Amino acid sequence: MKVLITGAGGQLGQALQAVAPGDAQIVAATSAELDIGDADAVQSYVAAAAPQLLINAAAYTAVDKAESDVEAAFRINGNAVGALAQAAKAAGARFVHVSTDFVFDGTAGIPYAPDAPTAPLGVYGASKLRGEQEAGEGALIVRTAWVYGSRGANFVRTMLRLMAERDEIRVVADQIGTPTWATSLADGIWKLAAADATGLYHYTDSGAASWYDFAVAIQEEALAIGLLDRAIPVLPIPSSAYPTPARRPHYSVLDKEATSALIGAPAAHWRANLRLMLREVREQG
Repeated sequence: MKVLITGAGGQLGQALQAVAPGDAQIVAATSAELDIGDADAVQSYVAAAAPQLLINAAAYTAVDKAESDVEAAFRINGNAVGALAQAAKAAGARFVHVSTDFVFDGTAGIPYAPDAPTAPLGVYGASKLRGEQEAGEGALIVRTAWVYGSRGANFVRTMLRLMAERDEIRVVADQIGTPTWATSLADGIWKLAAADATGLYHYTDSGAASWYDFAVAIQEEALAIGLLDRAIPVLPIPSSAYPTPARRPHYSVLDKEATSALIGAPAAHWRANLRLMLREVREQG
């Protein structure tokens, strides 16, 4: 099976390559090699690659910057998805697109089902919702949340750095979601693709946490394996004490029951996968 992965240099793109099925012939297109916002370039690249499966792991993910960079966010997260979907169709390839919990407003208080009403709070979420709409009939759309990996910029790596540099840190405690290891997400995407899934599915690790809970766990697990050599106070704060340009949903846990039923098992708990990721960081030095 020939598979084209866009955004191949990002943390999800790298994870998709690392856990790809043995029979997959991967064509990895980094953002430098393919600007998915260029529809003509997309058409040419996909036609030349002639994949059977196209997985779009490219995205504009600067949530706060998107509030003032609206055109770029919608170009990459919205219009580009339509161009990729059309190119995949022309090549006879199945199309997989990755979306986000930010399409919801966070007021539900119970895990969001795939068919729950969407109501994004900011430009990033709205642009990702546009991408879902542009993906078209027959596509597989996988919503996820709070993704991190052992490489690249993400919450875990930021916390490790700050915990080594500072005497205390303050972390938002009233936003609830599910930390998701990029490797776990990649594995879930491959399994959904192998099951010929189409339509909307949710995939995150299991469980739920606040950013504060997540930070506390990062410190505890990092201390346990020697990634950190001292503990510092981690203090919970409300979102109002850490204002950002973009509003975040206060509760964005995703309902994964349909996904678990289709692929045969739920994902591991987020803390178990955090432990595995931190071991990777230690091994990388």
